[in-house]
Formats: sequence, structure tokens, C-alpha cells
Amino acid sequence: MLRRHIRARAAGAAVVATAALLVAGLSGSASAGPAAATTSAAQTLRTDAAPPALLRAMERDLGLDRRQAERRLANEAEAGATAGRLGAALGGDFAGAWVRGAESGTLTVATTDAGDVSLIEARGARAAVVRHSLAELDAAKARLDRAAGRHAGADVPVWYVDVPSNSVVVRAVRPAAARAFLAAAGVERALARVERTAERPRPLYDLRGGEAYYINNSGRCSIGFPVTKGTQHGYATAGHCGRAGASTTGHNRVAQGTFQGSVFPGRDMAWVAVNSQWTATPYVKGAGGQNVQVTGSTQAPVGASVCRSGSTTGWHCGTVQQHNTSVTYPEGTITGVTRTSVCAEPGDSGGSYISGSQAQGVTSGGSGNCSSGGTTYFQPINPLLQNYGLTLRTTTGPENPEDPEDPGEPGGTWAAGTVYQPGDTVTYGGAGYRCLQGHQAQPGWEPPNAPALWQRV
Repeated sequence: MLRRHIRARAAGAAVVATAALLVAGLSGSASAGPAAATTSAAQTLRTDAAPPALLRAMERDLGLDRRQAERRLANEAEAGATAGRLGAALGGDFAGAWVRGAESGTLTVATTDAGDVSLIEARGARAAVVRHSLAELDAAKARLDRAAGRHAGADVPVWYVDVPSNSVVVRAVRPAAARAFLAAAGVERALARVERTAERPRPLYDLRGGEAYYINNSGRCSIGFPVTKGTQHGYATAGHCGRAGASTTGHNRVAQGTFQGSVFPGRDMAWVAVNSQWTATPYVKGAGGQNVQVTGSTQAPVGASVCRSGSTTGWHCGTVQQHNTSVTYPEGTITGVTRTSVCAEPGDSGGSYISGSQAQGVTSGGSGNCSSGGTTYFQPINPLLQNYGLTLRTTTGPENPEDPEDPGEPGGTWAAGTVYQPGDTVTYGGAGYRCLQGHQAQPGWEPPNAPALWQRV
């Protein structure tokens, strides 16, 4: 352990963040290379691109004023970058990270080794020493996922890794059913916590993100995010909205496109290719029909603010509660979704989840409604893009999908359009880099220019 800490500290000039990072939000992101001195995570992720409509929704649903909403977005961007660096430095000891506070001003990073506390605190975060690593909790949840088809039913609708409590939480209508599920999956009770719930999640049935579309001239869902595949335009949405081959019409009932791929249950992802009358734009439909621009797809941390656009209920905001959640609907279990406190109703399915200007995912299902409140789940966007080889339309990307890349780009394995996960390594301009936060690469986010996303190794 000591040798690893010595190596981490030796790289301190390349990765250390100031203690004031989460308070100031714009003091600059730490990384190797000259870009680190001038480019903060908030600048890289364009938190300043959040439009008034999104900020107003955050004010309404999270009880903030305008300045608090703006500071929260900036702090969440910086927190994600800091957590990514610490996750890389802590290795197998890393036990997750989360933000708290009205402005997300407190980042907590958990570790299984008390010797890591000084390293965590030196980078402006609060340290929590826990028993189980994130890898251990993820492995336990994976065992539950494998056992779900045989042993989880309507009485055990939801389970997830909860990093603040350092446990795998199983939510059940009947606690006895949860205990039997844990035993059947071979998950130690020391790793798990059973919570009673009355929740009965279901898919939310019934080219800007959030706009309505109709499937086979019948059911209605919502567009998630406009995408391209080569020169083909289309959009990402929920798998339960339609099967491959199903036809769609737009919000105006004009012929629109066809489902090219769909997965449900297991996952809840799909994409629709549209005809030449429709053009993919880098926007989500905000309050009053205003455009909310999308500048990327960097995953927000636990506790971060997130807003949803849907064709039934429009704009609503809440927080990210847990990543890596599994939920059982009447049709079967889906895994790898994110649990949120945002409300939704039938017809919102497939619609956009966005944090600041960063795409997060497409609405899957949930319980409750927007009158009394509820819980919803979204299919993360990056796995969807990766599964179908899609490129998210962004205001920072090329205007046309067929536009060539910059011919002067330095050589290496990094490539725009590729979905990268934390820990992935690339080369660029003769140097090696490690990914800190999950995202789809795009021009302008080359590793030397995006210290919030990449760490030189």
C-alpha cells in the first residue's frame, strides 16, 4: 500500500486539485499538460451552456435560487473530475463517491484503506473509510442480476449498489422474499441491506429530445437524444417503446422512421432511424419549447442534479440516487439503469435525462407521478451509443455527420465517437492517457484539452 501511495503522491503535480475546488467551482482542473492550468472541468463540460429553462426547473424542483443552480452545476462537474482522479489513484481500495449539499459543495470519496484519507483530503474531498470496495459491491450485485430470472419477482422489484451506505440495497414488498433472493444468489448478508417498499415499477408507455413520437400509429413515447450513424440521422429512446421494424410518426403525426434495434428486458435501449424529412439536432425540448443544448455525455456522479424532458409532463428535475441499479418490471428485469428522484408519467418513456448540458440517459420506467412524486429509472446513454455505434449530436460536434475529422490531428488510439469508460487507456500525440469519467469522445475533447476527462500516464 505504501508503494502505491508514494507513486500517487509523486504524480501529485499532474493530478492534485486545490482544497477550494468544490467551493470555487471554477478555479481550474488539475492534470498533466498546459491545458490543466486554464481549463476547469466546468469549462470542459460547458456548465455555462445550461439555459434559463433548465435552471428554472432546478430552482423549482430542488428549491434553489439561480446562483445556487449555476454553482451546483459547476461543482458537480468539478466533483466528477476529482472523483475520477481519486478512483484511479486508489485502485482496488476505491469504494465510490457522491456529492451532497444544496450546491453539491461536498464531495465524499470512500476507501477501504485508512491510509488513503490524507490523499483524499489533499484533493479537496471528504474521506469515508468503509468495509467494502466498489468492486466487491458490484460483484455482489452481478450475482443478484444472474439470479434474477429464477428468484426475483414482483415482490423484489429493485436492487442497486448504494455507495453512501456501502451496501447492496434490495428493495422488497416482502422482506422475506428479499432475504430468499440474497440466499439464492449467494450474496452475504453483510454486503446487503433490505428495505421495505410499496413500489411497483412499470415502463412508462403511452427531432428534439423530449418530443412525442408514435409507434405503429398507436402507443406514444418520447425521443431521448438525436444521434447519427454515419450519414443516417435518428434518435435514441427506450427499448420497451418498440421492437426492431416498428414504424414511427412524429409529434405532428408525419411519417418519421423505423426502429433499427431494440433491447428489452435485460436492458431498455433502442434507436430509430428517420427519413430525409427529419434532421437530428443537438437539442432537448425545454420549458416553453425552448432549446436546451447538448454538449456531451459525461456521466454525473451520485447526488448530482438531473433534469428530464418528456412529452407528457415536460421538464422536471431531481437528483441521481444510484447508478448500476436493477429493476424488475412485469415484463422482466433490466440491469445497469440509474435510479433518480425525478417524477415521470406514461408517455414520458424514452425521453431525455440531462445534467447541465451533459446527456445522461433515456427514461425507462418508475413508480408514482408528477402530482404526488415518484421514482424513475433511466437507461444510461453511453452504453446505448456504444451498443449501436451511434454518435450523439452535440452543439460542439461537426454540423454534419459526414464532416471529416481534422486532418492535422496527432496520431494515437484516441478517436472521436468512441465511448470510453473510467480506466480505459489511449494514446494521443505520443503520450498515454487514462479515462477518468465515462463519456463519448468528440472533437475538442482530445486528452490534452480535457483534463476533467483524461489523466496523463
